[in-house]
Amino acid sequence: MNLEKQIDFYFDFTSPYAYLASTQIEALASRHGYSVVWRPFLIGATFKFTGRKALIQHPLVWEYSLNDIGRSARLLDQAINFPVKFPILSVKAGRLFYYFQDRDDNQKTAKEFASAAFQAYFVEQKDITDNRVLGEIAAAFGLSLEEVENIVKSPESKERFKIEVDAAIERKVFGAPMFIVDGEMFWGADRLQQLAKWLETGGW
Repeated sequence: MNLEKQIDFYFDFTSPYAYLASTQIEALASRHGYSVVWRPFLIGATFKFTGRKALIQHPLVWEYSLNDIGRSARLLDQAINFPVKFPILSVKAGRLFYYFQDRDDNQKTAKEFASAAFQAYFVEQKDITDNRVLGEIAAAFGLSLEEVENIVKSPESKERFKIEVDAAIERKVFGAPMFIVDGEMFWGADRLQQLAKWLETGGW
């Protein structure tokens, strides 16, 4: 893979803005001849060094954000039904993502799983911290519920995801979605237009 034509897409399954960005980033990148590497991590793991808190812990910001999330979804023509359980600790979905990536030695299935998990959480309002829900999603990719339960609790999967989260922090990723291309960081679904312009022009 030509790293000069690669976008790293950092996201957390609990982020509504990451969900919206996930519906756009592949087509955007393809138009400009770029590939996308999806990299789930945990936003909460960054709070200890950023001092930030979850949006829901800031009442005024949260009220604005709820309106903005819906407005952003309408602009992108994407369905969204805000989850009943929010926020969530998305470690299980993250572990499964990297399991699929490593199993297939590419990201095709992992990306399809991530898109299905986002759809389940932000459209169907399903709790993706529930093994049974993850089992329903993963069944389409050849896993049984028992296999899902074993994967999400295995020391290997836990360590694999921890390595990825630590690597994100090492790259100073502090929010989701975060896009990194040509050493430039673009934070937020509202930076997709800037990102597109960067890819089109080669940067400025």
